[in-house]
Amino acid sequence: MTMFSTAPSNVSRRFLTRARVAALAVSLAATGVLAGTVPAQAAATGANHGGLQCRGQGVDSTAKIRYRTEILIKAPLSTVWNLQTDVARWPTWQEPVTSAKRLDPGPFREHSRFRWTTPVPETPHTPATTLVITSTVGQLRQQACIRWTGPAIGEGLRIDRGVHVWTFTKVRGGVLVRTEETHAGEQIETDVPLATEFLGQGLEAWLKALKETAEARA
Repeated sequence: MTMFSTAPSNVSRRFLTRARVAALAVSLAATGVLAGTVPAQAAATGANHGGLQCRGQGVDSTAKIRYRTEILIKAPLSTVWNLQTDVARWPTWQEPVTSAKRLDPGPFREHSRFRWTTPVPETPHTPATTLVITSTVGQLRQQACIRWTGPAIGEGLRIDRGVHVWTFTKVRGGVLVRTEETHAGEQIETDVPLATEFLGQGLEAWLKALKETAEARA
């Protein structure tokens, strides 16, 4: 069943395009690979303040696509950290993640690898597909920060290199979670504003899901 006729008006076409963009942002929220509507001011934050770091390493300083944001979570640091690092259980609290698995045994640590998938709807620039993301943890400090990198590949859609940094700081009233991510690749760089838009909404949605889940378990 559809809300629109087979010959939608210009207004309907614009609505459909925005709906597809929003759906893509939600699908990619948990991947941290792309993401929706982002204030330009927020998109520039990382560049203006040097960027987040974990063990002295940050995002790709040369990347054209970058977004940084943060949220206060009213829950114990251990709860927030365990949710974020228990990769195999991401699908239980991040709806866009359809599968996730560790590629090595043992605790989540430096050099850990994991693979996850998310469906992506059609957009004005790319076909509907499923992204497969293979991430490698480069730097980690227990209950303090994580930095991982990796490509995201789907039929008709590819991000050659994503770099994602997370920091977790215990503050009065809870935990301040900050995140910053960059993307690089010939395909997504053909429309930097849209890719930045997608990236921003995705990270905002991830933080919202993390906050809601952690606070519900606190």
